[in-house]
Amino acid sequence: MKLKLTSAALLFLVVSSAFIAPFKAVIYKVDAEKSSLTWVGKKLTGSHNGSIALQSGNLLFEGKKLSGGNFVINMTTIKDADKSDKLEGHLKADDFFGVDKFATSTFTVRKVNPGKGNNVTVTGDLTIKGITSSVSFPASVVWNSDGSVTATADKIIVDRTKYGIKFRSKGMFPDVGDKMIYDEFELAIKLVAKK
Repeated sequence: MKLKLTSAALLFLVVSSAFIAPFKAVIYKVDAEKSSLTWVGKKLTGSHNGSIALQSGNLLFEGKKLSGGNFVINMTTIKDADKSDKLEGHLKADDFFGVDKFATSTFTVRKVNPGKGNNVTVTGDLTIKGITSSVSFPASVVWNSDGSVTATADKIIVDRTKYGIKFRSKGMFPDVGDKMIYDEFELAIKLVAKK
């Protein structure tokens, strides 16, 4: 009798759980004006930094948990903090990002692993110059008093050679000498989004 009762209870749980609706993701739209994306590139003799404008984006939440999202970067807006027209022109040229042909880059979230407090680890697909490669980075997600959410990642390391950007890469051209530019550059992003 006890075995039959346990089996019946188990069957009830399985059947009833089939009718519980899954948690539906809620879309939060990124406010491109309130969001920011900055970059740092290093070479043997120094470094450069600047900004790039976000074009659009969405973050997906299940309750308060980040579950997905994507954003589009307007590569034609690459700016050098020192306002060097020469550097900006070179970054937009085929040696680097080829913005005439590839006006946008994209990032799509594939997985979010929770950490302590507001911290998460995000893994996703970054597409630059039509080439997609996976990147992972730490981020934080903070809910604001006005109902918006701010997601920040202070240090996203990107290996430019994975996207066909080989200009003065020591790994590709060992005899480049002191004109070498490091293969990895850094991005820092702040996304402000609201339902």
